[in-house]
Amino acid sequence: MATKCQEIINLVAEYAPPDLAAQWDNVGLLVGDPSQEVRRVLVSLDVTREVIDEALARGANLIISHHPLIFEPLRFLRFDTHPGKLVQQLISENIALYTAHTNLDHADLGVSYHLGLCLGLQEMQVLAPEFQEKYYKLVVFVPQGHEQKVMEALGRAGAGWIGNYSHCTFRALGTGTFLPLEDSSPFIGQKGKLEEVQEYRLETIVPRVCLQKVIRAMIEAHPYEEVAYDVYPLAGAGKARGPGRIGVLPQPEKLGDFAYRVKEALGTEKVAVTGDWEKDVVRVAVCGGAGAGLWPKALQAGADVLVTGDVKYHEARAVSEAGMALIDAGHYATERVIVPALVKYLEEKLQKQEVMVLASQNEHEPWQLI
Repeated sequence: MATKCQEIINLVAEYAPPDLAAQWDNVGLLVGDPSQEVRRVLVSLDVTREVIDEALARGANLIISHHPLIFEPLRFLRFDTHPGKLVQQLISENIALYTAHTNLDHADLGVSYHLGLCLGLQEMQVLAPEFQEKYYKLVVFVPQGHEQKVMEALGRAGAGWIGNYSHCTFRALGTGTFLPLEDSSPFIGQKGKLEEVQEYRLETIVPRVCLQKVIRAMIEAHPYEEVAYDVYPLAGAGKARGPGRIGVLPQPEKLGDFAYRVKEALGTEKVAVTGDWEKDVVRVAVCGGAGAGLWPKALQAGADVLVTGDVKYHEARAVSEAGMALIDAGHYATERVIVPALVKYLEEKLQKQEVMVLASQNEHEPWQLI
């Protein structure tokens, strides 16, 4: 069974909702046709000539990247300049490009979550909450005897999830009335005759990211030709999302020992460290990419050390003066952790489809350390 590009886009959007992206960001399908059939997907951090060549060599016609190839509005598209020459290559080889950037940074299981997981952090929480997940109340009226089928369809599609519980609903029995008109094909009743039917009012909550998916599943499971349902926005129902995570280590470690473990866990050649190497660290803040600007949040949250990348000289000075340790493990190393995680997620979601998901093997740190 052929899989459309849009189907895979929808899966990534469930993992990293586009509305979590910063206003200045550029995410989504940057190159390609959402209706094209996808054979293989290549997941990468960046979009480079090497990555596009790899996609071509490995038969992938969709690249999912973290960093946008097209970031700022283009005033022209010349094929002898960057990024025009890469866009030309994508188009000529019929390779689509989808990007999840800051929305993947801010997602529940996004970049910083997997960075923290890689370093063994426990009890992780969002370091800098910026978004609150939007929820809706969905109410549907179902004829008695069919409520179980509809309820199960809602739960499978993602409705009724509260904390560690799924399929959370409420139902109340009542009487529904309707008059089938001339062009109708009523499941119950006769044309031109007013009907009264015992129906359940079935209620549940739905996160915005899967609202349309849930509605489609509900309509498909419902026996009526025309489904009566309501959707109400809920205020303050969702959990916080945003950049960075803060958690605790299973046991205290000396800063120096922890720094060496960060280096090994991320497979990077070099990390830069500020702070007392003999100081115990327990509470650790992390932010994949360039997250040094979150150091005041980390300090306020009681972090002993912040692990991130792209730290500037004056930021390092400020953090050191504030009495908190800092580990700069590089932009690439602190974000690359999301690639295998996204591959695993898509493999699980597409296991019944004839689509292979691959992690890029041609990416590398842009710096050559000497």
